[in-house]
Amino acid sequence: MSVTLLAGSATTSVALAAADPAPAAAAATGSAPVENLIVGYKTSAAEASSNTAAATDAAAKGKKASKKAKFERRLGTGAALVNLGGATAPADAAAVMAQFRADPDVAYVEPDSRAYALAVAPNDTEYAKQWDLFESTAGMNVQTAWDKATGSGVTVAVIDTGYVAHTDVAPNIVSGYDFISSSSAARDGGGRDANPADEGDWSAAGECGTGSLASGSSWHGTHVAGTIAAATNNSKGVAGIAYNAKIQPVRVLGKCGGATSDIVDAITWASGGSVPGVPANATPAKVINMSLGGSGACTSSYQNAINAAVGRGTTVVVAAGNSNADAAGFTPASCANVINVASSNRAGSRSYYSNYGSIIDIAAPGGETRRATDTPGTVTTPENAILSTLNAGTTTPGAESYKPYQGTSMAAPHIAGLAALLVSAKSSLTPAQIESAIKANARPLAGTCTGGCGAGLADAAATVTAVTSTPPTPGFENGTDFAIGDNTTVESPITVSGVAGNAPAALKVGVTIAHTYIGDLKVDLVAPDGTVYTVHNRAGGGTDNINQTYTVNASSEVANGTWKLRVNDNAGGDTGKIDSWSLGF
Repeated sequence: MSVTLLAGSATTSVALAAADPAPAAAAATGSAPVENLIVGYKTSAAEASSNTAAATDAAAKGKKASKKAKFERRLGTGAALVNLGGATAPADAAAVMAQFRADPDVAYVEPDSRAYALAVAPNDTEYAKQWDLFESTAGMNVQTAWDKATGSGVTVAVIDTGYVAHTDVAPNIVSGYDFISSSSAARDGGGRDANPADEGDWSAAGECGTGSLASGSSWHGTHVAGTIAAATNNSKGVAGIAYNAKIQPVRVLGKCGGATSDIVDAITWASGGSVPGVPANATPAKVINMSLGGSGACTSSYQNAINAAVGRGTTVVVAAGNSNADAAGFTPASCANVINVASSNRAGSRSYYSNYGSIIDIAAPGGETRRATDTPGTVTTPENAILSTLNAGTTTPGAESYKPYQGTSMAAPHIAGLAALLVSAKSSLTPAQIESAIKANARPLAGTCTGGCGAGLADAAATVTAVTSTPPTPGFENGTDFAIGDNTTVESPITVSGVAGNAPAALKVGVTIAHTYIGDLKVDLVAPDGTVYTVHNRAGGGTDNINQTYTVNASSEVANGTWKLRVNDNAGGDTGKIDSWSLGF
């Protein structure tokens, strides 16, 4: 299978001067220790005017709470600053505060909390054109998310056309790889190598098949990279969604697209897997963006590579496609274990070109350079597309530039950037938890979406806030191997305790089964009361292994008790084992 990029171009570009890379933003942390209290006494109280009286009172109240407390100084408002003797646990500080609150002479008492610089609009010169990040109607509410996360410590692999040098992205580039096997498609004089530079994907008429049109170089991977992690607050160009994340360019698309064999190896390598003949990836990505696709249902080659990547803890984000059709007919959009992204426009409706359907997970801004009723090939609304980093060369690289593009190729990196924000905010999140959080905190599209746009429009601030303020969900796992013989049934138990109430409506069931023919297998989750929930029923044919997280509505089941994963082998000739499985409440 050959695949192509999923974007369209818009208007002429604007080149801007270089500047220093962006500084890291400050962020507040929750449940911080308390060092001081601010106590306001009523004007009639002696402590309101006498430092001696305030000091005596502070010491007495601290003693009652079995804690240290001493008068530190008087504030300009007249309130007393009371020192707790160093960093004090919030619960211990609360005990001292309770003593003050019980005193009728005390008007108020509060922790001497800390303030942090809020994420203001960055000084990037083209930021005002990035409606997709901040506009209330159809923007993704990214600016507010920067108060809590900026992508620090996260690598995002952009599996695409490679990277053409651009000073607005360069500070965040880490070593990548060129997986294009064909020297003619790669245009770099050889096959695979450690240089992911974009040599251009232009083609002459008829060169990519009978009737194919001539096209210039898209510099597509650089545009995607800029949306995810362009340097920010550097007084030039555009702002990246996860601007402190790192971009790993992984080249798979050259002249006339790219081969499935190259792409599945790129997925494996980018996520930290081993590819014969290719050096190990020194900086495996926690997020993969694939703004590419072709027609047809998901193949075993794609699915196996994606499952393995997710199993290694990498979130895989894919573009839905630009055919105004059901995304179920396109790959890798139709694969399981991915976040499938449709495109929305500046009015908050599905972009006229975007694929749709029940397999869409989320919508994100992809823009429109023209309206659906406009003449194809025209550019009527460039300001409504997605502005990002590019190159002015029509074939080979020229001057760096900026240009608005439209496409689900532009929508997907919005979600890849958001995933990077989530990982940087809470590194323990699994790919399944990241997808669930993005979908659970989406907001309804302001416009319309015929055909299905998943959970709605992604909201970066709401999602980051949710994962940083919500206690971690309890998880349980059984890593003991259970052999699966021919025509046999085997069960692996997990005993759940300490979880109040019923299981959730989105119980996460992680399943890792090693088996050489998963079409033989029926896999059930068995609740403590014996209720059976089938998660896999003899699908997949001769595909090897199951490595997937299923979502089960188990809200009618009491959480505590012994749950079982039941695997029934319905044929002879192939065996395997339950390697591990888990429950995430």
